[in-house]
Amino acid sequence: MKHNALGELRSLSVPELERKAKETKEELFTLRFALRTGHLTDFSKVRETRRSYAQIQTVICEKKITERDGAA
Repeated sequence: MKHNALGELRSLSVPELERKAKETKEELFTLRFALRTGHLTDFSKVRETRRSYAQIQTVICEKKITERDGAA
């Protein structure tokens, strides 16, 4: 995910990020399944999707910590 895309993630709300994380996780499952069955030709897509999922999760945690500290 490019730096600009990471900035776009930070502009989304937590529910939108959680929906995006779910979609990314499903895509990762599909890619892993295709990898195991031998139908995947672009192996870098698995790593890219896994990294994207991790970045989304990181932004979700950042936002939740910010909300928690702001409310306290």
